Amino acid sequence: MLTDVLGVVLLLGSGVTAGVLFAVALSVVPAMAAMPPGRYVDTHRLLGRRWDPTMPIIVLGSFLAGVALAVLAEDAATTGLHIAGAVLLLGVSAVSHLANVPINKRVKGLDPASIPDDWQDPRPVWRNWNLLRTFLAALALGVNALAVVIS
Repeated sequence: MLTDVLGVVLLLGSGVTAGVLFAVALSVVPAMAAMPPGRYVDTHRLLGRRWDPTMPIIVLGSFLAGVALAVLAEDAATTGLHIAGAVLLLGVSAVSHLANVPINKRVKGLDPASIPDDWQDPRPVWRNWNLLRTFLAALALGVNALAVVIS
């Protein structure tokens, strides 16, 4: 029963994580790339209001569910898959906290009405980091689904 509940938590959290990051990569990033700098900063502030702490809780909660399932697994293959899925989710979290969040903080600190002439647009770098964590999240979802199905 506990493993069933943890499996649902793991798949729900992994799915939400992959889905949110995929939607951001597919729609939000291109829309923001097309905006002039001041509008981008305003939009960035509006879109970023509720990601924290929601997404870190979902990602790290899913990670913990995967670790718990790895401990509770009855065979090496399932244990290995749960560990791999957990490591991938930890990678999503690491990219977010070490790459995307610092960029977000710099952007939020800008005055949209007076973007400096020497402003280095962070959008291409942010996009690349987001694509990495989107890939990690999608891979985690696949690995976690396989682990739950075979357990």
